[in-house]
Amino acid sequence: MSVRNRFGTAAAIALMTTASAVLLSACGPDNSDPGSAAPGATGSAAPGSAAPGGAAPGGGSHAGSPAPGGKEVNGTSAANHLTISTGTRSVALNGATVDFGTVVRDLAWSPDGKKVVFVDGDGNLVTADPDGSAKSTLAKAPSGDAWSHPTWQHATKELNGDGVPGGAERFDNIVFASSKGGVLQLESIPAKGGTPQVLTPSSSEGGTDNGIPQPPKTGNTWANAGGRQGGIAYANTPANEVYVYDDYIRPNTHDIGKGSQPALSPDGDHLVFVRSVNGHDHLFSRSTDYTQKAEKDLTPSATTDYTEPAWSPDGKTLAARTPDGVSTVPADGSAAPTQVSTIKGLPSYRP
Repeated sequence: MSVRNRFGTAAAIALMTTASAVLLSACGPDNSDPGSAAPGATGSAAPGSAAPGGAAPGGGSHAGSPAPGGKEVNGTSAANHLTISTGTRSVALNGATVDFGTVVRDLAWSPDGKKVVFVDGDGNLVTADPDGSAKSTLAKAPSGDAWSHPTWQHATKELNGDGVPGGAERFDNIVFASSKGGVLQLESIPAKGGTPQVLTPSSSEGGTDNGIPQPPKTGNTWANAGGRQGGIAYANTPANEVYVYDDYIRPNTHDIGKGSQPALSPDGDHLVFVRSVNGHDHLFSRSTDYTQKAEKDLTPSATTDYTEPAWSPDGKTLAARTPDGVSTVPADGSAAPTQVSTIKGLPSYRP
């Protein structure tokens, strides 16, 4: 697979199967991220316990506090929209840290920036306001299930070129990765709550009649939504392939190529993903049009690993995790990456 496993002993104990390990390793490239361990494993704040210097459980430090690390680079601000979740109770945003009163793993933003969704310390799917208040459990993970990396799938009500309405309610969903019994798959749940359903990517162009294979039903993980028409990029672990799934009008899934940890641009027209090159994890970009095969290595001179990419709201900048923190790089590859934060965690951007 493209992103090399760099887990330590504590995480290895928590990950009981190879497939589960792949799913949970999506939270970070090394064992410094508490979010990469199972609930209760070393480095994760136990559910209901206070993080060092944090507020009481359920409270939430709404005003925020100074960025961790004193002289460390923070890198988050209201101007650049960058946020960083570290697998603890604290999330870095707006140049401060916010205590959510619970462990926050794999935080992602709603399309309007008014809500976040994450996996809590008990492994459940939770939404909240940006200040950590108004938490709501969308769904509780069944025993033996491991959930990770939720994303907000959404489509506008506007009509497409064929006069077909988008149907915002149909696409106002949370899609996430699930692992149970060593089986990886994508699941979907309405953003307002409900019962998770298995999301099975398919293609209207595939089938035995034309010789085009249907995409794999299992092994799917790391979903990331983008654009205004409910598009989702995801990775298939056994094949080490990236796919783009679109069910706005009809199900269509296209194999984009070798890679992992994909992220769709805000307009849904471009894709960035991770691929290993000469011993390091690089960021690559390409069009989501499967007929356009050209790829660009955004980090050709990489001397470190760039993983877990995220797009800025204007589509001009990419943030990625490194072993030393978070770096940004122009989405067009016009400049080398620049480290903007020494906070080690999952970067995301608030729309």
